[in-house]
Amino acid sequence: MLKCLPAVGRAELVDLSADRQARCNNGLFKIMFYIYAISSIKRNYIYVGLTKDIEQRVLRHNQGREKTTRAYRPFELIYYEQVDNSRVEARKREKYWKSGVGKEQLRNIRDKHNLPK
Repeated sequence: MLKCLPAVGRAELVDLSADRQARCNNGLFKIMFYIYAISSIKRNYIYVGLTKDIEQRVLRHNQGREKTTRAYRPFELIYYEQVDNSRVEARKREKYWKSGVGKEQLRNIRDKHNLPK
């Protein structure tokens, strides 16, 4: 019998088909996805992403290990939400937070915390 193993390294960035995801999530273990938003402390920049390990992912951003966000370091986590067992649903939520309406809500959250704009 084939077992589904958690992704290692950069492999977690690959989308699984809904069929394969359903086979892997047949109750043997629960996969949690996090949609997160980080705000640059020094500049007016908010980044939205999707991960399985939120602490490690934010650490990677702050260490400059992600090319997209390297120039905007350091970051503070301003928002996250958890989605259970559905990468497809998690991607939908990530796309919402990356939209104009979602980004506006994230700016409001950032401003409540008195972070730099």
